[in-house]
Amino acid sequence: MGKGSDRGERIAVLCVGNRLMLDDGLGPAVYDAVREGYCLPPDVDLYDLGCLTLDMLNAVRDYDLIITVDAVDGTDAAPGTVFRYAPDDMARRSAGTQSLHDLRLVDLFDAALLLDYRAEGLCLGMQVENPCPSEVAIGLTPAVHGALPLLVETLVAELVHRGVDVRRADGTPVVGQGGATVPPGEGA
Repeated sequence: MGKGSDRGERIAVLCVGNRLMLDDGLGPAVYDAVREGYCLPPDVDLYDLGCLTLDMLNAVRDYDLIITVDAVDGTDAAPGTVFRYAPDDMARRSAGTQSLHDLRLVDLFDAALLLDYRAEGLCLGMQVENPCPSEVAIGLTPAVHGALPLLVETLVAELVHRGVDVRRADGTPVVGQGGATVPPGEGA
């Protein structure tokens, strides 16, 4: 089995969200797009979590890097705007870059520190339009759905930047001229 990156890192990508709550289903939509469009090496694990819970505490022990992909709200940015931030950048804020879920990655890392577990954390998020529909609604709003490829490409670019051998579903590498990632369906 090969390594997930040329640095030998074990990486977990945690796609967080509720498919039944419109834009809150952003993380699972990213999960689906990555599974359909890309092949990840054995040392990169992709999870469709639903909601982030303390059940993932062992992930902090088992991985070198944990990337969460989640819907965010309260940023004053337009729906579809992609954010990349460290867990502490959103920690303990009452607004702005807030995960829609009660447990944030920083909370998971705070609990892990008590057990002396250490991993690097990174959050990728997108400002959503409707994170809390009044009734069950599967799918994403048009603005968020339209920007979904950008968030997927941002995740893939992050992995490639870290030396991960990401491949398209057809087996071709996801590296273009100058090392830039290339979306699925476009030539290298």
